[in-house]
Amino acid sequence: MYEVWGMAALWLGLALVATLLSIRLRIATALSEIVVGTVAQLLLGVFLATSLGADQPWIKFLSGTGAIVLTFLAGAEIDPDVFRQKWKEASVIGLISFAAPFLGCTAAAYYLLGWTIRASWLAGVALSTTSVAVVYAVMLELGLNKTDFGKTVLAACFITDLGTVIALGLLFAPFTIRTVAFAAVAAIAFVTLPYLTPRFFRKFGGRPSEVETKFLLLVLFGLGSLAAWAESEAVLPAYVVGMVLAGTVGRDHALIRRLRTLTFGFLTPFYFLRAGSYISVSAIVAAPFALLVLFLSKMATKIAGVYPATKFFRYAQKEGMYTTLLMSTGLTFGSISALFGLTHGIIDKGQYSLLLAAVIGSAVIPTIIANAYFVPKYLLPKSVPSEKTAPAAAGMGAKAEG
Repeated sequence: MYEVWGMAALWLGLALVATLLSIRLRIATALSEIVVGTVAQLLLGVFLATSLGADQPWIKFLSGTGAIVLTFLAGAEIDPDVFRQKWKEASVIGLISFAAPFLGCTAAAYYLLGWTIRASWLAGVALSTTSVAVVYAVMLELGLNKTDFGKTVLAACFITDLGTVIALGLLFAPFTIRTVAFAAVAAIAFVTLPYLTPRFFRKFGGRPSEVETKFLLLVLFGLGSLAAWAESEAVLPAYVVGMVLAGTVGRDHALIRRLRTLTFGFLTPFYFLRAGSYISVSAIVAAPFALLVLFLSKMATKIAGVYPATKFFRYAQKEGMYTTLLMSTGLTFGSISALFGLTHGIIDKGQYSLLLAAVIGSAVIPTIIANAYFVPKYLLPKSVPSEKTAPAAAGMGAKAEG
């Protein structure tokens, strides 16, 4: 048993190092965890001829649980009121933000890199995403999350990621009688949960025994198990459950805060460190042209699709470019999609490494350019966060990234 405790200490030690680096460098925690996982795996292999043990069952379970709860939280963060007010802008920008890179990156992987059709579609899915976490962190730090502009951009992010989730399910999940059973049960759950959940919480919630958390984990694990039985992915129903409960669970700030503590404090480090440990540095060094093609394909298709859409809705030049660059970021669902492809044999380790490197690059480079040159400062609230509170807000955003 001491081996398990020792391994757990190693992983959580790496998670602590990654968190300290994210605070020091002011970057998203997930980003630093992926990089730390890659470096740790490389050093252990070179100097000790061993590994992080990423394929051990208990690490795979914690990693999978982190991905499921993280996906649920992403769906629960949506603001139904804002979406109702800005649904046209959010839907058009969000759908174009998904469709343009999905089709463009698929074509680039197939025609320019010579990948197989399934690997190319997987590349299109992984690079179509927008990082809600990165966008949320930036909005929170500047105070734009309180403006109509910021709320519309955040709502568009959810539309983009919803497109990614649906595409991943439709393209790679086989359609069998199990699929029909899963779809039927999931549809019943999606309809009844918004009615049952608040009533159940009012009757039994508010106790130290954390009935709410157990109820939500029961739902997520149950639907996740059914999805896996149907040869789909457990994170897919989790995102929809989060969205349908956004009007109830999403407004319980205390519950969301407790779930975030569980998720970001314990579960997601296993997911992102494990994702990073699969990256092959040698594969990236050996194929810089492929990495450049994947990264530039995502940037070019996002700009070509999203910027004209912002002009259609009469965004000012800075608002349009700022929106376009933030919608070009990707991290969570991009890494989830890439890892899905690797674990299901759709892409190999080299392709996974290139895809994840492109995803990480898209999380950093557009954000730096947007904040350096295109912040619409005239939209910032008058009460800009003080210098003392701004870093704390940034930290919250970084934690929310998952």
